[in-house]
Amino acid sequence: MAPTAPSPRRTARPRPRLLALAALLAAGCAPVGPYVWVEAGLPAHQQSSAEFIIAPGDLLGVRVSGQDALSTKALVRPDGKISLPLVNDQLAEGLVPGTLAQLLDAEYQTFIKSPVVTVVLERRHADRASVIGAVTTPGTFQLTAGAGVLQAIALAGGLTPFAHRDRIFVLRREEAGRAPLRVRFRYQALLDAEPIATAFELRDGDTVVVE
Repeated sequence: MAPTAPSPRRTARPRPRLLALAALLAAGCAPVGPYVWVEAGLPAHQQSSAEFIIAPGDLLGVRVSGQDALSTKALVRPDGKISLPLVNDQLAEGLVPGTLAQLLDAEYQTFIKSPVVTVVLERRHADRASVIGAVTTPGTFQLTAGAGVLQAIALAGGLTPFAHRDRIFVLRREEAGRAPLRVRFRYQALLDAEPIATAFELRDGDTVVVE
């Protein structure tokens, strides 16, 4: 009687639960990139909110000293620009008022000798922040005065079971030419109302990222 050929070995397939666990472990070991812990303090230029960054929807007052016909109020359009007499469309989004005033000084020198331009905020658009990542309902939300990271997470329905509770970041845009600021938070510090973490107020355009 001929010998029976050995049956081929079955290759063990990874179980779905093991794959999910491996993915979570890999995510936990993934690099998080550059950041600053909120407890370490913000860079000096971010510690004061005296000057705001211009954004679409802001109404600006632009005054050219001694030139009433050129002084006007200008709404920042969705494309980030404002329309002004003589100099037409000028980019305003991403600048602080002082920087925009300096740029307009240079533009008006073509028409006026030694112009002096000032830019002030007449009306600010409603502040909004985005919440993305491991939250129940990611989206963009209107902020109440003094809202912080915990309030933003609550607006997004809270954390999912897979959220890393010490990998919560706020991405904050800077004035044009600067890299965005990335501030890291621990969820427990927010729940425990630790002073530095809870004192951090969100600004318009901030993005809360839960990894």
